[in-house]
Amino acid sequence: MSLIRPFTGLRPVPERAADVAAPPYDVLNTAEARERVVGKPLSFLHISKPEIDLPEGTDPFDASVYAKGAENLQRLISDGVLIRDDSPCYYLYQLEMDGHIQTGLVAAASVEAYDENRIRKHEFTRPEKEDDRVRQVDALNAQTGPVFLVHKYQAEVETMVREATAGEPLYNLTADDGIRHTLWVMDDAAKTARLTELFDAMPCIYVADGHHRSAAASRVCASRKTDNSNHSGEESYNYFLTVIFPDNEMQILDYNRVVADMNGLDRETFLSKAAESFTVTAETGQVKPGKPQEFGMYLQEQWYRLTINSDLVPANDPVGQLDVSLLQNNLIEPLLGISDPRRDKRIDFVGGIRGMDGLEKRVDSGEMTLAFSLFATGMADLMAVADANEVMPPKSTWFEPKLADGLVSHVLD
Repeated sequence: MSLIRPFTGLRPVPERAADVAAPPYDVLNTAEARERVVGKPLSFLHISKPEIDLPEGTDPFDASVYAKGAENLQRLISDGVLIRDDSPCYYLYQLEMDGHIQTGLVAAASVEAYDENRIRKHEFTRPEKEDDRVRQVDALNAQTGPVFLVHKYQAEVETMVREATAGEPLYNLTADDGIRHTLWVMDDAAKTARLTELFDAMPCIYVADGHHRSAAASRVCASRKTDNSNHSGEESYNYFLTVIFPDNEMQILDYNRVVADMNGLDRETFLSKAAESFTVTAETGQVKPGKPQEFGMYLQEQWYRLTINSDLVPANDPVGQLDVSLLQNNLIEPLLGISDPRRDKRIDFVGGIRGMDGLEKRVDSGEMTLAFSLFATGMADLMAVADANEVMPPKSTWFEPKLADGLVSHVLD
């Protein structure tokens, strides 16, 4: 079974692409999604967050929600807004945000490769979120949210992508948030076959974002395989929707922390205890760390720079060496008493796209007591953790720009 293969995408007609494209389902809450679709009857949010078309207060995991999503998808197909390509294609998907450009291959990736860890993971998943995605895929009979994958740079792949994107794109649109989305179709059989060969030669690729979607694809495949007495391995449910980018084009932003209280410590005691593990320096302005093992801290309208003592950085430990681990293990847990940041309500996480101002706002409002800024996790760090079959701490990476939903979907025939 090939690592990836082309597929017959379900996509908007070009003149409707801008009306259909929507933010990923998991970056908006229901209220925000309701606001986004005002005056936008074709927005893919009607499919990815269909509770917005049901009475307020509807449980987003109610069976009626999934049924509404399927109804909305069929409506766009019946109205000719979404069409299906006639033959299997690859698609090239380019994202541009604030001068940063990255171009990925839209492909159907092998569930078998995922199950065998050739498509490598670095996060735990939550059963209830997996269940939601399984129910969504089964209701729609399609995968509509692409999984964000990464491959190690390969020169010939780059050459083929560059050549394919030199032509006229199918879509070229700028979303409300200023991110530009451009899509090309690659339907030349010889070229698609060569790209398939190049990826088959790769020992592995990596999940960057979309662990619940990929886990759900595996579960749907297993279920349908069991129910299909004529299972051959070629059915579309054996593959899942992905966009695969080269590692040298990835942009990972910092993923920062805010904490509600100081665990009963006063300011002087807290700073004194922090100084046992870090060099603590008061600064006159915001502190956005410029290198690993350096942290910013905002407390009572004062910024500090924290540099961890080198003897506390573990050797040969890809997880323990991460800045998110160093902060958690040497300050957040021992001083602030937060041992399970995945579940503890005293800690929250702020994506780096909100900047240092976003951290100050959470503290100055009185909602939180202190904030920590971190240096962004690197792609090499992510891949090292995945290669070691380890799991990163929660909220270790924040990828930008985000993929849009609705530009290409994978139908499970």
